[in-house]
Amino acid sequence: MTIRYPAPLTPGDRIGITAPSSGVADSLQQRLDVAVETVRSRGYEVVVGECMSGDRHVSAPAPARAAELTRMLTDPAIRAVVPPWGGETAIDLLPLLDWDAIAAAEPTWIVGYSDMSTIITPLTLLTGVATVHGNNLMDTPFRPPAGLLSWLDIVTLPAGGTFTQTPPGRYRDKGWVDYQQNPGADEFELDAEGAWTRLDGSGDVDVEGRLIGGCIETLCNLAGTRYADTAGLASDGLLVYVEAAGDDAATICRNLHGMRLNGFFDGASAVIVGRTSAPPTGTLTQTEAVLDALGGLGVPIVADVECGHVAPYLPLVNGARGRLVLTGDRAEIIQTLD
Repeated sequence: MTIRYPAPLTPGDRIGITAPSSGVADSLQQRLDVAVETVRSRGYEVVVGECMSGDRHVSAPAPARAAELTRMLTDPAIRAVVPPWGGETAIDLLPLLDWDAIAAAEPTWIVGYSDMSTIITPLTLLTGVATVHGNNLMDTPFRPPAGLLSWLDIVTLPAGGTFTQTPPGRYRDKGWVDYQQNPGADEFELDAEGAWTRLDGSGDVDVEGRLIGGCIETLCNLAGTRYADTAGLASDGLLVYVEAAGDDAATICRNLHGMRLNGFFDGASAVIVGRTSAPPTGTLTQTEAVLDALGGLGVPIVADVECGHVAPYLPLVNGARGRLVLTGDRAEIIQTLD
């Protein structure tokens, strides 16, 4: 599969905001305003779509959400699309999106994580257009700690560009920031120490492959369908990343087993596991769940990477050529947009 990269954004470009899954409640409108202003402060024009309501679990009926997202991804004047956050049921959009029109259009960056994995991962696998698994709009005001980038940095890079991200060594153990009480929050309070760990054994890791992955709880429902068929990307080897949003260890274990049986990890050179605060199930820990399901792959498994629901956020570009390094004195993910 040939990966196509959207043109780098420059000041004056237009960024679309829509909620393919959950919208924003009135009580969080101040945070949305702060996030939009953060994007505008980079010199971009912001277009807020109609599908943004937070009255229910989704921002609008599925046909309206699908139509708005398709319009934004095929409008040549819109150079990037970002949601306020994820949600629960973006899966209902998949049969409604105009995949042919999206594939034929000039590539547009689309960003997000959590339930947005339901959209961005299939988009890369079906169309060959790179997407960014990274901080959503409501998290965008936070300044990345040393070693990490924001999606706002990545979308300015040209095809062929390379960037390196390294772990900051600290993470937020306190859970979500209360945006209603602190709508202007722009600095992470990283209150715990934490480093990347190799789960499958010892020894240095230095492997390459195309990056693909996302949220386990959403992608597991696509395994075995055309929306999660990684075979076309696997010729270069894969760096598959997965992260648990909140399901207990037994559920995550079953989900990962199902994804493996459906071929999602075929061709993996390594597995990257995001740091999680999801609970154990009795004596079964989240680490044991990953090893039970994926230990038999015979590839390095590196965990506690900042690519999940625990802040801060390490954006990964679906489709990019990645290099994962973990040695006694190095921990980094290098991404090349080629």
